[in-house]
Amino acid sequence: MTQESAAPKDGGTATRGTRGADEVGEGGGVGGVGGTLGDLVNAVSKGAPEYRACPHPVYAALREQAPVCLLKPPHGVDTYLITRYEDARDALSDPRFSKDMRGAIDTYHAVFGSFFDALDDNVLFSDPPRHTRLRRALRSGFTPRRVEQMRPRITEIAENLLRACAKSTPVDLMSSFAFPLPIAILCELMGIPEGDRPEILDHFRAVTLARFDPSRRAELEAAEAWLQARLGRLVAYTREHPSDCFVSDLVQAEEGLDDAELVASLWVIFFAGHKTTAYQIGNSVLDLLLHPDQLAKLRTDPLLIPGAVEEMVRFDGSVESSTFRYAAEEAEIRGTVIPKGSLVQIALSSANRDPEKFGSPDVLDVTREGIQGTHLGFGHGTHYCLGAPLARLELEVALSCLLREFPEMELADPQEGRAAWLKGPMPAFRGLETLHIVLEPSRRAATGSPAPAGAPVTSRP
Repeated sequence: MTQESAAPKDGGTATRGTRGADEVGEGGGVGGVGGTLGDLVNAVSKGAPEYRACPHPVYAALREQAPVCLLKPPHGVDTYLITRYEDARDALSDPRFSKDMRGAIDTYHAVFGSFFDALDDNVLFSDPPRHTRLRRALRSGFTPRRVEQMRPRITEIAENLLRACAKSTPVDLMSSFAFPLPIAILCELMGIPEGDRPEILDHFRAVTLARFDPSRRAELEAAEAWLQARLGRLVAYTREHPSDCFVSDLVQAEEGLDDAELVASLWVIFFAGHKTTAYQIGNSVLDLLLHPDQLAKLRTDPLLIPGAVEEMVRFDGSVESSTFRYAAEEAEIRGTVIPKGSLVQIALSSANRDPEKFGSPDVLDVTREGIQGTHLGFGHGTHYCLGAPLARLELEVALSCLLREFPEMELADPQEGRAAWLKGPMPAFRGLETLHIVLEPSRRAATGSPAPAGAPVTSRP
């Protein structure tokens, strides 16, 4: 099947509106990508830099022209991309699209490599009934009651991290705040001493940077081996010294997880839980700084922040596409046949900007109502994000502390957000590699500290 033949049989471009003028590149292209459907699909398949920097115009075009399209990514496994909201929501809970890595291990290895299956054999890559058993054991750590009890400590951690940041010179918010915060919170949840946390953060950073980079395989293997051993020691220690922490609950769960399942469960909580939250903090801060009218609303009325969190996850979520799924049997969506064994990629970022579901979807509106439980930023169905209550609280506290302590913060270089996005094909995450901001620009001005070279003066609301 060619890329063009993967377009829907029903057409459907006339009723979905047109793209804004700022989304059309030179020569009739979209978002800097060439103008034909084949160009768009090729850009997504290869992870073209223009597409990765701003995928939304490309997704808008695909929703109109080919809402279910065939990609040819570098790993060589045919992959079908779903971009419309209703199709995406249905696909997330469609039992024909399996997440069991054991059922398609060769495909899994083609995408992720053939090492450390033991770590990846977890709740994220399993189907019921095994998924049901693992999830039931894990959910005690993320009940609303337990999460809310963590609010004072999360606030304290956030304030301490911000206190250590430079105030008058540019600071990389990602490395200084966005990444350390969720790692520290997960360590608190699991009872890991503070002295061990910097080394854990360093190894997870290495995994984050090397996971999808073949040239860094040795670095990845070393980091994952260290983390597997460290989590194994945590499980063994907890068996010998039970307490009231989450790991102790997990060890004593009625579901009776073995040591391999326990280590894999802690691994996926750390791996998924810190990256998604860290990138979402960065995305949210950047979006607010680029939309000063919305930032002003939150500064004026901090009670809007919990609702704004939902809007920012919808507008620019850190999970761009769903995790590993494959067609356990042939399926047809909008006239496109997805053959058995094909990978299925669900573009959550595209679904969350579908104009058939959300009014003015490309507008950030921190007062938007009725989207919690509607947007797909935390998934849908059986695999709905287990840690969503904790992620929401972390984002709320992170933004509250930043806006309270540094109401005048501004981008060190407004152009950085255009260049610092994660790169590469088959995006699972959307986030910034760096985000340099000045927390107290008035202090810099008072001391006469120069702005970074090439950084224009920015206005504040």
